[in-house]
Amino acid sequence: MEPAPRSYGVLAAAALLAVTAAWGSTFFLIKDLVEVVPPVDFLAVRFAIAAGALFLLRPRTVLALRGDGLRRAVVLGLVYGGAQILQTVGLAHTSASVSGFVTGMYVVFTPILAALVLRQRIGVLVWIAVGIATVGLGFLSLEGLAIGYGEGITLLSALLYALHIVMLGAWTSAREAYALAVVQMAVIAVLCFAISAPGGIVLPQTGGQWVSMVYMALVAGAFAMLAQTWAQAHLPATRAAIIMSMEPVFAAAFAIGFTDESLTVRTLAGGALVLAAMLLAEAAPRRHVEAEVPHLSQ
Repeated sequence: MEPAPRSYGVLAAAALLAVTAAWGSTFFLIKDLVEVVPPVDFLAVRFAIAAGALFLLRPRTVLALRGDGLRRAVVLGLVYGGAQILQTVGLAHTSASVSGFVTGMYVVFTPILAALVLRQRIGVLVWIAVGIATVGLGFLSLEGLAIGYGEGITLLSALLYALHIVMLGAWTSAREAYALAVVQMAVIAVLCFAISAPGGIVLPQTGGQWVSMVYMALVAGAFAMLAQTWAQAHLPATRAAIIMSMEPVFAAAFAIGFTDESLTVRTLAGGALVLAAMLLAEAAPRRHVEAEVPHLSQ
């Protein structure tokens, strides 16, 4: 991860906040769409559109990615693709609220992996912020949690998301962010098409479903992956994870605004706790990360 001036850190935090808003807007859309389009088919089409759109904008930038950069992008794509598949399949077997909470557990897994993989020391204030964020996620999402198949594979997806955050923070650079984002999305699309191809690809059936698909591909896919990849060149992994724990807050806000869900005291309390955790993490002293994830060539 490249060292960054304070101004870049603030801009990166704002970019991640925009990413979480885009992700939060998709929960109820995905829930409806995967009732028609199988989850892996949905991901294949979504990320193919996203990768294709960004590639066409700057093909030379993408084709210039070579060597370690290309190998890292492929590994990151496989990790993120696995997380996406598990989360989307899990969403078909559990409620959107429980899925949002369990997925949000990457905020806990990220500092643990950062300490183990990066040998990064996590400050007390950051651990407190992680705890507050977890409680806030519970307030936002849970009315009861029984661990079953859907919850189990969603928890595994949260672990992979945390691994992706840690690896992306260690491996990405602002210079390669665009190409890394495109290759990651292309890898996800190829992975999902390979899984779905034997049974045939099911496509959206109506204009409204295609509008949802394109929105999730371009806004919550292409833009989000590009912004996250760039932002994590300037932010520690744990700080990034705490900022991204705002996703369920935005998910709740969009659900209240666009569905029949209503604002409750629990939602307000959960949102306030997650916001407090993010602000606490922003106020915590910065520590330089002295070790990176080992190069793939080693």
